[in-house]
Amino acid sequence: MTARREIDAIDRRILAELQQDASLSHAELAERVGASTASCWRRIRALEADGVLGRQVRLLDATRLGRGVNVLCHIRLKSHLAEATEAFESFVASRDEIIECYSMSGEWDYLLRILVADVEDYTRFLMRIVLRHPSVATGSSHFALAQVKYTTAIPL
Repeated sequence: MTARREIDAIDRRILAELQQDASLSHAELAERVGASTASCWRRIRALEADGVLGRQVRLLDATRLGRGVNVLCHIRLKSHLAEATEAFESFVASRDEIIECYSMSGEWDYLLRILVADVEDYTRFLMRIVLRHPSVATGSSHFALAQVKYTTAIPL
């Protein structure tokens, strides 16, 4: 097991800035966090090597892209055998409509976050695809009325 490097105050400032704008140049980032450009670059590389920093992406506006309906769907499986859960998780990975999936404790086995164009689109997806999966026993859908808060930033 490799020892993890301690994350100090400058690392935390770097992480906070990158969570707000990952397109900052190393020079801009260094100026904002009070470090040299070279030091900032080394710290970023170390945070990447430690797995703290992952890949860089751009956030899209789902509504402007015709995916304005956000549904949270609880799923209960017929069986908890490894084959059933693996088959369901492979299915989830293959579906672009499902943008998040969590294995859950409690009454439901999974929580899916699904983005679709409209209610009809969701009905088709749920009835013809999700509920017909051989591992799925039942589901319960909850439509988001409004997005009150959304962030990708991890509290530091």
